[in-house]
Amino acid sequence: MATGGEKKRRPSDRTAPRVEAAKRVVRAAAQVRRRARGGEAGRAIVPPQTVAGRALVSVVAIMCFLACLAVGALSVVREAAHDWQVDISREATIQIKPIGTTGMEMRLARALSLARETSGVRSARLVDERESTALLEPWLGQGLDLSSLPVPRLVVVELEDPASADLSGLRAKLAQEVEGAMLDDHAVWAARLRTMAGGVVLVGVGVVVLVLAAMVLSIVFATRAAMAGNRDVIEVLHFVGAEDPFIAREFRRHFVVLGLEGGSVGGAAALALFGLGDLLLRSGRGDPLGDQAQALFGGFSIGWSGFFGVIAIVALVTALTGITSRATVLGHLKRLE
Repeated sequence: MATGGEKKRRPSDRTAPRVEAAKRVVRAAAQVRRRARGGEAGRAIVPPQTVAGRALVSVVAIMCFLACLAVGALSVVREAAHDWQVDISREATIQIKPIGTTGMEMRLARALSLARETSGVRSARLVDERESTALLEPWLGQGLDLSSLPVPRLVVVELEDPASADLSGLRAKLAQEVEGAMLDDHAVWAARLRTMAGGVVLVGVGVVVLVLAAMVLSIVFATRAAMAGNRDVIEVLHFVGAEDPFIAREFRRHFVVLGLEGGSVGGAAALALFGLGDLLLRSGRGDPLGDQAQALFGGFSIGWSGFFGVIAIVALVTALTGITSRATVLGHLKRLE
């Protein structure tokens, strides 16, 4: 059993943290002097274990993952909308309404002839009655006899160059020579697609901004927690003359490493998810759901633009981590003055 004298000589639990803080202050002051003389950097002023490590890396990884998902989805939607617009703009449709009971075949032949004679037109073909019936089946059902109904006939015109095609001239000739004919250049649908794509891009950018803002707030709280754990060291260094940028640089170094680690994990997870989705979509061809997704997006690959977008998000997350931690430390040090 320890004697009373031994108990008095033994350091109390309250003394140990102060002794450790004093040692850290001495080490930090010695490091400042070495750096001022241009010597070796020595040990870091801010111990790595005092900076919120694994939890902050997890938060940054999750936020970067969500931001990369938004960027990748924007890339997929933008590419799909662009492909839709290109496909729509390269085709026009001549609709010929039935008037009376005769003359339809002659009007169809004349419409085909006028379309093929128009500059900028690659080809023109007639949509036969069987194909017209197949187009109407989703709305009217199967097994219907459409011969007695006034169903318009269609001529599909494929354009070589939408910009140079003389569609206005074709429209005027059809109005003069083909009764009941109407030319649709799909400009309304193209405008709606552009509007839809612009709205989706705007929403996606908003999501990315909100995710990055939440990540910045998390870094602010983590930096303040790290500063609270190193309060004695920071205050002593500040009052003995250490420059504020020097102290802020010590924190920034640790948080940049954590941000790079978390951002890399989140970005790699997002790329892996897009790769897996594209593989599943390609292997699911022939399935109704897979065919529909293939028709909408043409694939789930984000392409080079999405790949570089993910890399840009990782770099932005790393930069924001360092900038936010540095600004938080400098703001705290200014309040000490």
